[in-house]
Amino acid sequence: MSYLEESLSKGEKLNTVFRLHWIIWARIGVWGAASAFALFHGFRFAAGILLFAALGEWVKLNSIEQAVTNKRVIQKTGIVSRKTEEMKLSSIETVEIQQSFWGRIFGYGTVKVTGRGISDVVFKGVDDPMRVKRAIESADHPDDQESEG
Repeated sequence: MSYLEESLSKGEKLNTVFRLHWIIWARIGVWGAASAFALFHGFRFAAGILLFAALGEWVKLNSIEQAVTNKRVIQKTGIVSRKTEEMKLSSIETVEIQQSFWGRIFGYGTVKVTGRGISDVVFKGVDDPMRVKRAIESADHPDDQESEG
């Protein structure tokens, strides 16, 4: 069971899970290709280090969980040690998109969720940041439902 599912409170449901863009995962391929190149040229020690770096990158990226529920936005990183950043939907003030030239071309970017106070939740390297922004801004907000009734 993922952290996202474990952390849901009563009445809370996952709306959208945010995935990392494939280009972020391409780092693993670069480390793997460099390892194969080093091995092919007889540099076994260097190949081992590069392969270890590829494995470390895979573990790091595989440990990232990001989502919006009907109550909050959540980001979790880490496996052995865990770091979570969460913000209630009612605390969100702005949702900003940051995209480089290449991010615009390939469809990835950073979404920064700013809330009251000093906290921010930053989703880096997400696939289709505009979709992420829309998912956050259109998430069911419990306070909105109460005021409508």
